[in-house]
Amino acid sequence: MEVEIDHDLSSIIARRQPTARDLRLLIAISKTTANLERVGDEAEKIARMVRSIVQSGQSRSLPATELRVAADMASGLLRKALDAFARLDTVAAVSILKEDDLIDQEFDGFVRKLITYMMEDPRTISASLDLLFVAKAIERIGDHAKNIAEFTIYIVKGTDVRHSSMDQIESAIR
Repeated sequence: MEVEIDHDLSSIIARRQPTARDLRLLIAISKTTANLERVGDEAEKIARMVRSIVQSGQSRSLPATELRVAADMASGLLRKALDAFARLDTVAAVSILKEDDLIDQEFDGFVRKLITYMMEDPRTISASLDLLFVAKAIERIGDHAKNIAEFTIYIVKGTDVRHSSMDQIESAIR
């Protein structure tokens, strides 16, 4: 689907020669499509790691329940980002950028807990590393949602807010 969408976008650009906001929209759609494809890759990685953890038989002894909070936050953030993109809502996009920091904090806390857990029982290191990859994939899904929110601001305001401070971003949407 990503290849098909890129082909359609190239065709639109060649035939209609869009300018300004229309061109920004097409660029953002292309980049959003790539981010959604990467979210799918992360979901596949999560499924593969979970299967590995379950097959190892150590799933009950690992602190995996803490990941549910981060996973719920990441999937909710992705839904909000897609909604903001569909409605071209810059206010919602800014709130998504702020929420991504919460997922990052959850990830950092989980990594610290997992390291402590592995030090207490070195037999769980292999399964714990799989769990760490799951946690990182969840954190990356939040990052992709953040990217989509940044593209929303780009479409509406014409300002690329990637790598900008929150003050600069809030100033750009005013």
